[in-house]
Amino acid sequence: MTSAPFSSRRAALGGLLAAACGLGVGEFVAGVIGAGAPIRRVGDRVIDGAPRWLKTFAIEQFGTKDKAVLLGSIIVILAIGALLVGRLAARRFLAAAIAVGVVSAIGIAFALSGRLPEKEDIWPIVTAGASAIAALWLLVGRPMSAAQSPARGPIDALPTGRAVSMVDRRQFATLGAATAGVAALSTVVGRRLQGDPEAVAVRATLTTPRARETLGPINPKTTADVAGMTPWQTPTSNFYRIDTALVVPRINAEKWKMTIKGRVKNPLTLTYNDLLSRPLVEHDCTLMCVSNEIGGELVGNARWTGVRLADVLREAEIDTIASDQLFVTSTDGFTAGFPTKVAMDGREALIAIAMNGEPLPFKHGFPARLVVPGIYGYVSAVKWLSSIEVTSFEEKQGYWIPRGWSALGPIKTGSRIDVIGLNNQPVEGKNAIAGVAWDQHTGIAKVEVQIDDEPWHEATLAADGGIDTWRQWKLEWNAARGSHIIRARATNAKGQTQTEERADIAPDGATGWHTVNVNV
Repeated sequence: MTSAPFSSRRAALGGLLAAACGLGVGEFVAGVIGAGAPIRRVGDRVIDGAPRWLKTFAIEQFGTKDKAVLLGSIIVILAIGALLVGRLAARRFLAAAIAVGVVSAIGIAFALSGRLPEKEDIWPIVTAGASAIAALWLLVGRPMSAAQSPARGPIDALPTGRAVSMVDRRQFATLGAATAGVAALSTVVGRRLQGDPEAVAVRATLTTPRARETLGPINPKTTADVAGMTPWQTPTSNFYRIDTALVVPRINAEKWKMTIKGRVKNPLTLTYNDLLSRPLVEHDCTLMCVSNEIGGELVGNARWTGVRLADVLREAEIDTIASDQLFVTSTDGFTAGFPTKVAMDGREALIAIAMNGEPLPFKHGFPARLVVPGIYGYVSAVKWLSSIEVTSFEEKQGYWIPRGWSALGPIKTGSRIDVIGLNNQPVEGKNAIAGVAWDQHTGIAKVEVQIDDEPWHEATLAADGGIDTWRQWKLEWNAARGSHIIRARATNAKGQTQTEERADIAPDGATGWHTVNVNV
């Protein structure tokens, strides 16, 4: 059989297929041995190592899609590299193999320097690299020089040398299809094996936990009667998600446990059934991300069901004198810390297991997470709970603190304009201006709206759903034609009015009045 000229396009495609095969095998090995998949470990390290300004930019630009953008960016970079390596392999296979080895070594370094370094994490990367090199050899790496080949011909578009491949077009198509099949199958099977294959099935069998202390139906008067208004209770599917997990952990509730440790007389280990057997309470609470900009949407209100954190801490007999911090760890290695007194001052801080009447979704922390009213999520709302350690701020720092964020995190008084006129298209005459305001664990007493340079007008507040929830408001506006500037500000139950001074989200949350320009 005569060898055929080797195309640079075919070489590039071979590199891409080899990379896909390697990553797929890496996913499979990760699932079999219970380690982190290569892309996940690299992505986690990128998240951990990114400077604060870059993380802030990502959240501002992409919001809850920031992880999808990061994952897509990593895949695009790897794809471009694979195309170049494929072309290199057609000329100098050894150099291409070394390039793959270097990338694998970087991946191993990332895995071993992450928040949860495990030696097992190197094997998916090693096997991914080895599989990619093997596939590259089969598809691209067996060219002969033109002088050695009985069928002389130039390489299409290759910048240096002349070579022909021992794999003709038909063989390449067959091997390429097989490689793609291995990549797809190993990826699918590997991802099913990662975490716990039974986790989804176990969660599906759970019934809605029944609370001993229930709140009853939601008061319809808590919702302002305005078309297009943000609902008082945020649907679970619309609730924002901001965390550091590139891949959502899927944890089997039957195998999960968490510990209460540190400066305690009675260390505790709690299983999911232990939580279910304890007195459960319901509580409406608004959570907010510290990265929420003025007028932003990284805030939501839900009904949470869980065990009072204070009751568990009392049972553990914590040292409240020498320990001023509760240091919380997630199963994915994220950590956060907040003052011990916040959990013990009577507020409904919960180890939550349900959200809006259903077991927590995986992306919101199943099997259990923390919900602590009045402080931002970055210091308290830990998902996928693993442990709570009673310690001090001097001894330990949560994930975000060394990265330039405040160690404390009290939520600031804020308000947002959601609706101006029907379908947000104000017309001459009567229009409704409406929105939400919050000051968790203090409550909202008043919301005011200013049109252009007119005096402030006090808005009508919807019924109060509790000091830990946001409050809806509305104002009837008789609009004149032209351009207008509309501002909103809130006053909390202590009489403190939201500041006009604008501040960035870092290091402890944005401030300023939400201002909207409209044309009538």
